[in-house]
Amino acid sequence: MPKLSSTLYLCLRSLVFMITFSKLLFAANSRTCPADVQVLKDLKNGVDPRSIAPGSCLSSWDFSLDPCDNIFSNHFTCGLRCDRIVSGSARVTEITLDPVGYSGSLTSTSWNLPYLQILDISDNSFSGSIPDSFSNLTRLRRLCLSRNSLSGEIPVLLSSLSHLEELYLDNNHLHGPIPSSFNNLTSLKRLEIQQNDISGEFPNLGSLKNLYFLDASYNNISGGVPATLPTSLVEITIRNNKLGGNIPDNIDNMSFLQVLDLSHNILSGSILSVLFEHPSLQQLALSYNNFSFLQVPVDMGLNSKLIAVDLSYNKLRGFLPAFMASMPKLAALSLEHNKFTGMIPAQYALKTAVPGNNTSSFERLLLGGNYLFGPIPGPFLGLKPGSAEVSLVDNCLYRCPDAFFFCRGGDQKSLVDCKSFRPAIP
Repeated sequence: MPKLSSTLYLCLRSLVFMITFSKLLFAANSRTCPADVQVLKDLKNGVDPRSIAPGSCLSSWDFSLDPCDNIFSNHFTCGLRCDRIVSGSARVTEITLDPVGYSGSLTSTSWNLPYLQILDISDNSFSGSIPDSFSNLTRLRRLCLSRNSLSGEIPVLLSSLSHLEELYLDNNHLHGPIPSSFNNLTSLKRLEIQQNDISGEFPNLGSLKNLYFLDASYNNISGGVPATLPTSLVEITIRNNKLGGNIPDNIDNMSFLQVLDLSHNILSGSILSVLFEHPSLQQLALSYNNFSFLQVPVDMGLNSKLIAVDLSYNKLRGFLPAFMASMPKLAALSLEHNKFTGMIPAQYALKTAVPGNNTSSFERLLLGGNYLFGPIPGPFLGLKPGSAEVSLVDNCLYRCPDAFFFCRGGDQKSLVDCKSFRPAIP
């Protein structure tokens, strides 16, 4: 027992020595590079002092002391990270400000921080343009400017940040086009530019072989759905823009794609069958467009991975697509506010009311706002409120009384409206 205690004592003593030696070594070499200190000073000076709240990160930045030497003290308590020692000086590798509403400009400094890897000032109130001097951040991997009040165009010089993996410019007031030179950001994995006023057509981004997430929603982007998007994409969201034309038929080349949201645009033509045969697609949202026809997949959807499909508020005609009841994983389907006619397929009712083996039932089935006629399929009549979200309102059904929860929330169309509708069955 005494021998074990002695061994433990020696181990602890060695550990304490190593920790102490490491701290002394860092302290001996960690004086912050003067150029980095100047950038930090300029950054703080560019912030409106009235927006620097007591207890915030910037309120702790005290330049009477060395930033990297005192980064874990009462001074410089947050917002900074120093990881690199170059020629005896510590270099700033991360700036992450707290979201307390800092306001001011980002153009007050040269941004000469060649070792900075992360810059995150999201959820504040910075205004003015994105400085071209960000191009000095040559090792930057993550740039997050989300949810500020930045304006102007996206600087072309951002395209020189060859190590950039994540770019967040969303929820600002940026306008103008997406720079075509973004195709040079070959390390980029995530691009978020939603909630701005970006316009023009989508540039060719085919060189971005690592890009897996793209969100350009709520802008004024026009032209067609780009056929040159990288095949590495897992999620594409370009809702609420001005995209027109057809969906490119090479969409099936994106073998990793799981989410496609092109809703609230002016797309037209056919909804391609390849979307229902796609090897990985799980969520498809094409609502609020001008699609008029839906192609039937050769395999009748039996191999589909789709879980949720929203094709509402289009101009789709003909009978309800019966194959969708055969899609094994489909649990949410919205076809409301189109021009579908005919009777509701019995398969729809069975998939909702009678769960099958190894297949998902309809937990959400919205068919309102069409011209469906005939009786309500029998399996629907046994559904209890809360068992599924189903709506059959605003159709031409023979009877759909409020006694059934799926008939509540709207009346059936008038006989005149139903007779006047002469659908063109494809």
